[in-house]
Amino acid sequence: MSRSGASPALEPAAILAHIAKQNRGRTSLKHLFRDLRLHGDGRVALEDALETLIQSGDLIEVNAGHYQAASMSREFAAGRVSVHRDGFGFLVPDRPIPGITGDVYLSRDAIRGAMNGDRAIVRLGHMGAGGRVEGEIHRIMRRAHPTVVGEFRITRRGLWVVPHDERMQDWIEIPVEYALPPAGSQHDRIGVEAKQYSDPSELDGLIVNAELLEYASAREHPIGRIIEVLGAPGDFGIDVEIIIRKHHLPHRFPPEVLQQAQSFTEEIPPAELNAACRRDFRHLPIVTIDGETARDFDDAVLVDVLPNGHYALQVHIADVSHYVLPGSPIDSEARLRGTSVYFPDRAVPMLPHELSTNICSLMPQRDRLVMSALIEFDHAGEPIRQEFCRGIIRSAERMTYTNVHKLLEGDKELEERYAPLVDRFRVMKEFAEILMRRRFKRGSIDFDLPEPLIEFDEFGEMVGVKRSPRNIAHRIIEEFMLAANEAVAAHLSATGLPAIYRTHDQPDPKRVLEFEEVAAQFGVSLGIGAMPVNKIRYKEKKAEGRKVYKDIVLPKDVVISPRAYQRLVAKIEGKPEERILSYLMLRSLRQARYSEENTGHFALATQFYTHFTSPIRRYPDLIVHRLLAATLDRQTYSSEAEIKAIAGDCSTNERRAAEAERELVEWKKAKFMESRVGEQFDGLIISTARYGAFVELAELFVEGLVPIDTLPGDRYTWQENTRKIVGARTRREFSIGDKVRVILDRVDPLERKLQFAIVETAPPKKRKRPS
Repeated sequence: MSRSGASPALEPAAILAHIAKQNRGRTSLKHLFRDLRLHGDGRVALEDALETLIQSGDLIEVNAGHYQAASMSREFAAGRVSVHRDGFGFLVPDRPIPGITGDVYLSRDAIRGAMNGDRAIVRLGHMGAGGRVEGEIHRIMRRAHPTVVGEFRITRRGLWVVPHDERMQDWIEIPVEYALPPAGSQHDRIGVEAKQYSDPSELDGLIVNAELLEYASAREHPIGRIIEVLGAPGDFGIDVEIIIRKHHLPHRFPPEVLQQAQSFTEEIPPAELNAACRRDFRHLPIVTIDGETARDFDDAVLVDVLPNGHYALQVHIADVSHYVLPGSPIDSEARLRGTSVYFPDRAVPMLPHELSTNICSLMPQRDRLVMSALIEFDHAGEPIRQEFCRGIIRSAERMTYTNVHKLLEGDKELEERYAPLVDRFRVMKEFAEILMRRRFKRGSIDFDLPEPLIEFDEFGEMVGVKRSPRNIAHRIIEEFMLAANEAVAAHLSATGLPAIYRTHDQPDPKRVLEFEEVAAQFGVSLGIGAMPVNKIRYKEKKAEGRKVYKDIVLPKDVVISPRAYQRLVAKIEGKPEERILSYLMLRSLRQARYSEENTGHFALATQFYTHFTSPIRRYPDLIVHRLLAATLDRQTYSSEAEIKAIAGDCSTNERRAAEAERELVEWKKAKFMESRVGEQFDGLIISTARYGAFVELAELFVEGLVPIDTLPGDRYTWQENTRKIVGARTRREFSIGDKVRVILDRVDPLERKLQFAIVETAPPKKRKRPS
């Protein structure tokens, strides 16, 4: 995969350094051709490198063929557009803008046809109210939405698609000649047979997918053509189909991918079985431990106690890289998907089923190829020796978390059934607890927040939400996978070769400050002391024409240890405020991402971390397998620029999958709650805002808004400094962490939002006014 024959001068880092030396960090493609004396293939390589720099956010293409180093721009910023359903939006910059904190505000007029998720360049304007920097779209670099899913409507003004995404302001105009989907585009799906349509009138009110032919301008609606009819709004499974298309999740494997997948055979060739580079582990009692409904078994484990009292951990991971070769149809599709997507009642796999649930899956009593991490630990859980190799295993048992937990709790029937393995599971538990103690000792954070599990009836309808079960068996596998991921990351880092890491940066100072302000109300703190801040004064023009000056407090970067979080987690364990403070602490942390730079993992308190253990469902893990294999073969797999591009794609695809999963769950919750309007629930206030309090129901993991103008007995306002909602006359307060009784007033099925009202169970206590 490395770029062959490329001059060091054409590496992205070298080109960026050259551009930064120019006046104001600006240059043009024409000048670069001249400066670098490029012709033919050299020009192609330069354009590839420039595109890499643009996509990484290091370079801004101000106009076609004209560039500026992002770190030197005071006029422009590049990033992702985030549009609010009310029409305004923000630019989320690729990198911090010099001298500016936060996102760039875009008014409705300044968005200029950009859509949510588009990559764009914004011309920066003045600092507005609240310290927000305003801007306007200068240039759209890449569109996020080639298609739009929505409802087909026929009006007196023509044919339209009303976007399902409320953040898309414009209806899509559909010319009559483009109103019917192409022949052969309709597919059967679970519970619904494909239907062919002969007249646009048949589509009125149905859910469709439209390809955009022309995007919106300041004066014109976007224009599209119907490429797919999904069905009626109430059809079984229509919610999943809408979410898949809204988030542009690849969900049908191309013919060439299926053809390649079907060409593989389960039987492993003798040459591979006997290969000198592949170690045979089939005689060992290696097992998999997964959930009851799992079908793709990535990992298998074994723990032995050595004569010197040390522990020998074996983690065997499906050798997907043996089957999915770089540049193959399956590889290209896997990179496009980036990850498997798991909905409550359906999965969209990264790999075809022939691989994910058969040939690569570590099924019991079947010979399977693996990549193996063999690590020796001392009695304190410190790794003292590690080895990596290709291997072959034959899983002795397909265990479940539930059965391993019951077995360790002394279930006699299971002890008899798994008699040869009982002692090994006890050793696994003993060793996992040692690894946990070691990890906590160094400061690793473990919030252990409850995960919701949606329950369905036999007809696929949601009937409830409960806490997802979690026991010692889950802990065992988590600790072993963490250990393997750390070991592989340390090994790759030691080689000095380009690699992909799973990184987690220091917390956002602004969110840490917000958390500290809330935590102080509970009498606790992260213990970091007074945070250094910058004060920015801005001028605000009032409606009556006068001008006032206000100060904005912006926290500076602060170095904080994960131990500070860990200590507070331990301090609040079992207390009433544990749930809310753990939730708020988690929100103060940044999102983990994939990177070619090994900057460490804050939450795990480790210098080295990557993802190695799930190559069936995560593309970065597959890349790590290839990188590891290259080190075993004493080769270099890829250039740093290519690894950087892959890491960026994987992070983007991971966020896309997470957003799709979260949105569908919220949709199903809202639909489930429609039948419970008028019922009362116990809840917890998890956040407050100018417009009300957000409440999470105690048992259902469902949240909604109590509007501030519906609060009883007074006129309430939100106090930003304390984040409390306070009554003007009674001084009654509603604060984060308060337990409340609420009634479900209504459910908005389109926006999938719930609205509650406070139920008065007793006369509220009046708070004395300060003297």
